[in-house]
Amino acid sequence: MSVTTAASASASLAGVEALRRQDPELAEILLGELERQSTSLQLIAAENFTSPAVLTTLGSPLANKYAEGYPGARHHGGCELVDVAERIAVDRAKALFGAEHANVQPHSGSSAVLAAYAALLRPGDKVLAMGLPHGGHLTHGSPANFSGRWFDFIGYGVDEESELLDYRRVRELAVTHRPKAIVCGSISYPRHVDYAAFREIADEVGAYLIADAAHPIGLVAGGAAPNPVPYADVVCATTHKVLRGPRGGMLLCGAELAERVDRAVFPFTQGGAQMHTIAAKAVAFGEAATPAFTAYAHQVVANARVLAECLTAEGFAVTTGGTDTHLVIADPAPLGLDAKAARGLLAGAGMVLDTCALPHGDLRGLRLGTAAVTTQGMGEAEMARIAGLFGRTLRGSGEGEGRTVREEVQELVRRFPPYPG
Repeated sequence: MSVTTAASASASLAGVEALRRQDPELAEILLGELERQSTSLQLIAAENFTSPAVLTTLGSPLANKYAEGYPGARHHGGCELVDVAERIAVDRAKALFGAEHANVQPHSGSSAVLAAYAALLRPGDKVLAMGLPHGGHLTHGSPANFSGRWFDFIGYGVDEESELLDYRRVRELAVTHRPKAIVCGSISYPRHVDYAAFREIADEVGAYLIADAAHPIGLVAGGAAPNPVPYADVVCATTHKVLRGPRGGMLLCGAELAERVDRAVFPFTQGGAQMHTIAAKAVAFGEAATPAFTAYAHQVVANARVLAECLTAEGFAVTTGGTDTHLVIADPAPLGLDAKAARGLLAGAGMVLDTCALPHGDLRGLRLGTAAVTTQGMGEAEMARIAGLFGRTLRGSGEGEGRTVREEVQELVRRFPPYPG
C-alpha cells in the first residue's frame, strides 16, 4: 500500500492501528479495500463514498447497544441516548423528504420492501411491479425471493422501441388484474418515474402505491429528481447509493399508515435496531439537507448525462438514449462484446461496474453510476475521459504506445482521492 493511501486510511478508519495490533490479518483487508477503492474507478450504481463523519459513527460505541423497539418503548434498559439519536434521524428524514412519518430501522432496501409488503398485503395478494427483465428488483417478484414466493406478481415493462415506461400498458394490466398494490421503481431505469401517473392508475383500481425509490432517493434529497412521497402510500428507500449514508434502508409514509409500517418492521420482520447505523443515517440526512449536497446531486445528474453522451459517441448503445438520473445503461454489443466480457476487460483496466438485464431479449448491458466519482470531485471533463477509456479498453487499444489505460485510471483517481489524507 502506498504511504499516501495508508495515511488516508489511518485518518478515515477509526481505530485502524488498534486493529492492526490485535488482528493484522483483518487490518490488511480493511486497508487493502481502501487501496482498491482509491486506485480504481468506482462506477457501480449502488455504491458511494460516505463521509468520514458517517464512518466514525458506524464505528462508534453505539454499535454496542441493544435497542429492540422504538424510542420511549424499548425492550432494553439504557436506551436514553440512542432514543435521542433515532428521534433525530426520524425528524431529519421527515423534514428532508416532506413525509409525515419515517421509519429508519430497516437493515437494507430489501428489508424495507419486505416491511412495506407486510404492512399492506397478505400472502397470495396480487402485485403489479416492473418485470425483472425490464429492470425490476429481486423484491419485485423474483421466484428466488420472498416476494415471488409469497405474492402473485404481474410484471410490466417498457416500450420496445423507446425503452421508456409504457404507462398505457401499466394501466391495462392494472385494470385487468386488479392488484392489491402497484410497485413503481427500478434498479436500472435511467429516467424519472411519473409518480402522478402511477397514483392515478392505483386510485382507479383501488390499489396501494408503493414507491421503491432505492436508487433515486438521494437525488430527491438534493432536488434533482421528483419526490414520490406526495403520491405513494409507502416509499421504500436505501440510505446509501446517491444519498451517501451508511448501508441501510428506510420507509416513508403518511400518518395513517405509521403504526402499521412500524409494526411491520418491529416486531414482524426485524429484531433489534442497529443503533450505530441509525445514528449514521442521521448524520447523512443532516449532510443531505445542505446546499453543498444539493449542488452535488445536480452534478451527479450532469455527469451521468455527459457520460451517456460520450459513451454513445464511443459506439455503445445507451438505453432510452440517455439518462435523467445517476444511472447509465450501456450495451457494448456494437463493439463486438457482450456485457460479461466487457465488464471483465474494464475491471482489468481499473474500472469497476456491474451488469443488468436489457429491456428486451436475454442480453445484459453495463450498468454504471456517477454517484461515487462525483463525490470524489469529478466533473463533466472527467466523464468524457472515462468514456474514452472505456472505448480504448474494449477496442483493445489501451496497451499501445504511451500510458496504458490502467495507468491513466490510476493517475485520474490520484487527482480525486475519495478520502484525501
